[in-house]
Amino acid sequence: MKLSLEGVTRRFGAQLAVEHLDLNIAAGEVVTLLGPSGCGKSTTLRIAAGVERQDGGRVLVDGQVVSDSSRHDPPESRGVGLMFQEFALFPHLTAAQNVAFGLKNQDRAEKKRRAVEELERVGLAGRGDCYPHQLSGGEQQRVALARALAPKPSVMLMDEPFSSLDHRLRDQVRDEALGILKAAGAAVLLVTHDPDEALRMSDRIALMRAGRIVQIGAPYHVYNHPVDRKSAAFFSDLNIIHGMVRAQQTDTPFGRFLTPGLADGADVEIIIRPQHLKIDVDEAPTPCARNGAPARGVVERARFMGAYSLIEARMDYHGDILSATIPGAFLPPIGEPLWLSLRRDRCFVFPCAVQTQLEWPYLAPQPKQGDRLIGHASPARRPRDVRDSPANTSNVAAG
Repeated sequence: MKLSLEGVTRRFGAQLAVEHLDLNIAAGEVVTLLGPSGCGKSTTLRIAAGVERQDGGRVLVDGQVVSDSSRHDPPESRGVGLMFQEFALFPHLTAAQNVAFGLKNQDRAEKKRRAVEELERVGLAGRGDCYPHQLSGGEQQRVALARALAPKPSVMLMDEPFSSLDHRLRDQVRDEALGILKAAGAAVLLVTHDPDEALRMSDRIALMRAGRIVQIGAPYHVYNHPVDRKSAAFFSDLNIIHGMVRAQQTDTPFGRFLTPGLADGADVEIIIRPQHLKIDVDEAPTPCARNGAPARGVVERARFMGAYSLIEARMDYHGDILSATIPGAFLPPIGEPLWLSLRRDRCFVFPCAVQTQLEWPYLAPQPKQGDRLIGHASPARRPRDVRDSPANTSNVAAG
C-alpha cells in the first residue's frame, strides 16, 4: 500500500472531526472521500499530507511511518503531491517556473527540462512562458497538476481540485487528469462532495459521515448497495414508501414485500430512485412479479430537463408526491391520471429509525396467485471494503 491511515482520530476541542478512521490506497488506485461539508474528509486529507497532525493513530507512506504519537514528518519530506481547490500558482512566475518550483536538488537546466516535459504531459506544450493571468481556468488547473506531478510523488492528495471550474470544462479536465494520474501510477486520495465526480473518477469510494467511513467499495457497489437511506440519498433523489411488517411481509400500495428478520409492527421504508419508476398512462398494467402492483395518481408537474423528463405525481393512496424520470421528452398535462409501478430489483428496504405510524392500511392489488413475493430488508452491517461485481446484489430487493 502506498498510503495507509490506521485508527486516525482528530479532535478540535470538544468536536470529534475524524474518529478511528482506517484507509489503504494502492499504487495506481484512485480512492475518493465523499461526503457532505463538515464530515471530516478534508481533515483526513490534511492529516495524510502532514498539514494537520492527528490526535491518535498513524500515517504510513510506502509502508514507512511518517506520523504517529512520537513522530511527525513535514509535508515536504513525505513524498506526496498536493492539489487544492485554489490553484495557488505564483502570479509572478511563468507556468514553467511554477512547475519547476517544487523540484529540489536539480540544476537550473534540468528543472527547465522537467518543467517542459510535465507541461507537455498535461497538454500545455508551448505555454511554459505564459503567466497565470494569461491562462484560462482549465489551463491553470493543468499547470497545478503538472507542478504536483513534477517531483514524481508516490501519493497524490487532491482536495476539491476541480470545483472552481465551470461544468463543461470540469468534465474535460477531470478526465484528462485521471488519465495522467493513472499513467503516473500514483496512489490518489481525492476529496469531493460531488457524487458525480466520485463516480466518474474513483476506483473506490469511501462515503464519510460524522468523521467515520460508513461505506467503502467500488462505485457500482456503493451506488447500488447503500447501507442505509442516507447513503442512498447522497447519490440521487429518492422516493420513499412506508409500510408495516406483518408476519415478515410488508403491504404497500405497490404490492407486498418480503421483510424477514423484522418484528411485527416494525415501520419500514421502501426506497426507489426516480429513474426506476415505471409509468403507464392509458390503463393500469397487470400486477406482476417484476413490477409488483401499480398505484394510481395524477400528474402534479411535468418538466423537460434535456436528456430526460421529470414527472411528479400525487398518489391517490395518501396524497404523497412521487417523482419519476423518463428519457427524452414526455410531458403529460397536469391532472392526467397515471399508474406508477416499482422496479422491484431496484428497491431498497430499510427499517425506519423511528416508528412514524401505528398503521398503514393499504388495499393495493397483489400479484396474481403463483407470482412470488419480492424484496427484503437490508440488514445492518459494519462498513467494509467490498469490490463486488455487478452480479452481486445482496442488499437490493431482487426480482
